Amino acid sequence: MPVAYKVGAGALALIASAPACAAEGPAVLGIPVDFILFAITLLGVALFHRHTQRVALAGLAVIILYKLGFTGFKTGGGIPGLLAHLHHEWVILANLLCLLLGFALLSRHFEKTRVPAVLPRFLPHDWKGCFALLVIVFVLSSFLDNIAAALIGGAMAHTLFRAKVHIGYLAGIVAASNAGGSGSVVGDTTTTMMWIDGVDPLDVLEAYVAASVALVVCGIPAAIQQQRYSPIMKHEHQHIHVDWTRLGIVFFILIAAIVTNVVMNVKFPESADRFPFIGAAVAIAVLVTAPLRRPDWEVLPESFKGTIFLLSLVLSATMMPVEKLPAASWPTSLGLGFVSAVFDNIPLTALALKQGGYDWGYLAYAVGFGGSMIWFGSSAGVALSNMYPEAKSVGRWLYHGWHVGVAYVLGFFVLLFVLGWHPNAPHKGGNSTAPMSAPPSPNASGTPK
Repeated sequence: MPVAYKVGAGALALIASAPACAAEGPAVLGIPVDFILFAITLLGVALFHRHTQRVALAGLAVIILYKLGFTGFKTGGGIPGLLAHLHHEWVILANLLCLLLGFALLSRHFEKTRVPAVLPRFLPHDWKGCFALLVIVFVLSSFLDNIAAALIGGAMAHTLFRAKVHIGYLAGIVAASNAGGSGSVVGDTTTTMMWIDGVDPLDVLEAYVAASVALVVCGIPAAIQQQRYSPIMKHEHQHIHVDWTRLGIVFFILIAAIVTNVVMNVKFPESADRFPFIGAAVAIAVLVTAPLRRPDWEVLPESFKGTIFLLSLVLSATMMPVEKLPAASWPTSLGLGFVSAVFDNIPLTALALKQGGYDWGYLAYAVGFGGSMIWFGSSAGVALSNMYPEAKSVGRWLYHGWHVGVAYVLGFFVLLFVLGWHPNAPHKGGNSTAPMSAPPSPNASGTPK
C-alpha cells in the first residue's frame, strides 16, 4: 500500500511540473485543478487495482464535468467544446479499441497454432531460454505493433511456463515490446507520429542503442525471476501438429496491419488522422478469416474492460491543460520517460513535435520504454494485463519489476555517453518557438543534426 501512495504522489509531482495551462482556471498552490483530478484518478487506480475500470471512468466523468463547469476545452466551452474535442480525438481512440481487441484475438490464434509448444526444441532450458523469449519479443516489436508483440510474447509464455508467469517477467515482456518498438517508425504509435510529422527514420533508429542496453539490464533479472518461479518447459509435447491455417491467419492479420500502417503514412499521410485505418484493417482481417478458424470471441468481454480503462485514461490525458513542455534538452527527455509511465505518451509526443529541438532518438526511447515502468503506462502493458489480470497492481508491478526503471535510466545514459545529445534541426511540421537547449553531456557538442 505505501508503494501505491508513492506512485500517486510521484504522479502528481511529475504531471504538475509540466508548465502550461490551456485556459485560466482554479488552481491549488499554483497547480491547475485539472492536474489534481487526473493525479487523484491515477492514485485511485494504484490503490484500487481490482476496480481500475470504474476508477478510470469515474475520474474521466469528474474531469469532464469540471471542464464543462469551469475551464472549457481546447476546442471551446460547454457541450459543443466537448463534442469538438471528441471529434478531434476519435481516430486515436478507435484505433486503440480495434487494435487491443483484434490483437487479443490474434494472440489466442497464435497460442492455438501450437507453435509455442515447439519452442522448447530450440530454446535453452534455463534462464537463458527465458531471456531468449524476451529477445524474440523485442525483435517482433521492431516491425509489428508493440501491442501485438507483447500479446504474442504473453501467449508463448503461457505455454512455455505452464500458465505460471511471474509478474516481474510480465513487466519484462512489456519492456521488451516497448524497447523493440522505440527505434522503429512502424513499431510504436509515437514513433509513427514522428515519421508522419517529417522526422527522418534514421534519427529515431539511434534509440536502439539505449533500448538494447535496457533489454539486457531488465531482461536478465526478469528471466532469472521466471526460471525460479516456474522453469521453462524442457521438452516439447510429443506428436505436436502445428495448425498451419491458424498460423496463416496470424500472419494475414499482422501483414494487414503493417501494410495499412506503411501505406497510409507514406502515401496518404494527410488522411491518416481522419479515419482509424489500421484498427479497421485488423478488424476486417479478423472477420474475413473467421470462417477458416473460429476466433475465441470469449476473450473479448474481459479485453473490452481493459480497453475501456485505457481509453478513459487516454481521453482524460488529452483534456489536461498542457500546452508546452520545458525547453528541449536531454534532462527533459529523461523526465518525459517517467511522466509517460502515468501520462499518455501520445499527447506528450505531439507536444514535443510541435516544440521541436529534440534529439528524436532520445525522445522515442523515453516515451516508448518509459511507459513500461507501470502496467497501465503503455497500451502493451494494458493488453498483457488483460491476459494476466494478476498484473493489475501498481505495487506488485513496481516491486517485482524494479529492474525496468533501472534499465530505463542506464539505457538512457549509455545512449548519452555513446552518441551524445545532438538536437535535430526543425523538420517538416516542426514549429519550435523555444530555443534548443543542450546541457553538457559526455560526448555532445550540442549542435543540431
